[in-house]
Amino acid sequence: MAIAPDPPPRECDLAVVGAGILGLAVARELVVRRPGARVCVLEGEPRTAAHQTGHTSGVLHAGIYYEPGSLKARLCVRGAAMLRSYCEERGLPLEASGKLILATGERELERLDELERRGIANRVPGLRRLAADEVAAVEPEARGLAALHSPATAIVDFAAVARAFAGDVEAAGGTVHTGCLVAGARAGKGRLELRHSSGQTTAAAAVFCCGLWADRLAVAAGAPADPRIVPFRGVYLRVDGPPVVRGNVYPVPDPALPFLGAHVTRGLGGEVTIGPSALIAAARDAYRPAHVRPRDLAETFAWPGTWRLAVRHRRAAAIELRRALSRRSFGAEAARMVPELRRRRMRAGPAGVRAQALGRDGTLIDDFVLHRTERAVHVRNAPSPAATSAPALAELICDELEAVG
Repeated sequence: MAIAPDPPPRECDLAVVGAGILGLAVARELVVRRPGARVCVLEGEPRTAAHQTGHTSGVLHAGIYYEPGSLKARLCVRGAAMLRSYCEERGLPLEASGKLILATGERELERLDELERRGIANRVPGLRRLAADEVAAVEPEARGLAALHSPATAIVDFAAVARAFAGDVEAAGGTVHTGCLVAGARAGKGRLELRHSSGQTTAAAAVFCCGLWADRLAVAAGAPADPRIVPFRGVYLRVDGPPVVRGNVYPVPDPALPFLGAHVTRGLGGEVTIGPSALIAAARDAYRPAHVRPRDLAETFAWPGTWRLAVRHRRAAAIELRRALSRRSFGAEAARMVPELRRRRMRAGPAGVRAQALGRDGTLIDDFVLHRTERAVHVRNAPSPAATSAPALAELICDELEAVG
């Protein structure tokens, strides 16, 4: 969605940098909280939702995985409820297809117990434990020793939600400007000067929701260098034929590995995908495997945390490389949960790039992270379930902005 061909204003009260779902949720919250304030959104791409928002699987998460009391746990459950209501009110696509987290081996049962504990502590709606003979009633083609069923998990079109948020901002008097790449910001004399490809905009304060480029603008504004954004490219496989699942089937995640593993997702149109993989990318917008940006690559491998992560997760790196090189291997993981997949043809599917904050010590930053600089709030880490959490996370970000002045 390309918006506002007019150049951005030279002055505004509040600026938001980034027109993904989170940036637009923040702008929408600002126009509600501050009626009459001049709010503008600056987006470098020619359309909204061009990066992570437009390249997700569309899963509206219920809040099962996250450590009770964490920002992710609190904001995911609240944000999911808010987004569900918003989609219903606006007639936006939403399918409450549910999710199974399926244990296929004895060693996974204890980990499933922990997920159940977390889900209950996080007050995930309708969560229940299934025995092996109850699994088929929810997912006829799934097989396992036990499962958690989350009926509150749904599928939405996050890009459509982002476009609706943009429409709300404009209806309230704000403006959204695409094709306006912000290069830097400088605070002084009670204002913040934003330099961008269309010139300069001066604001009283700003929020930076820059995703894959979050660290660069934050550090340039005076925030700490830690954490660094390291891009991970994820690829899905498409499954041919009639839908093999009713909803979503996920494995029990291995705590020794940094990501959730290959899961089976049924999209809004009935298409079924397996994935995603997760390999460090050679560019922050590496939607094509051969796409390389030397600066991005140099920054990734100059960061000490990258090498420490590689050493710590050698096994995970080998698994992800195997998935990337072999569709058969990738599909076989999912077929442990849904045996019918062994008979299905699989093709290369969509790809996305995940903005993962990585600490200097090699720690993958799990929770949401916000930093303040003079007259600005920077979203330094907003991994999944950031899209699900967007309305609730936007409230928190706007609270932080109130403290900036």
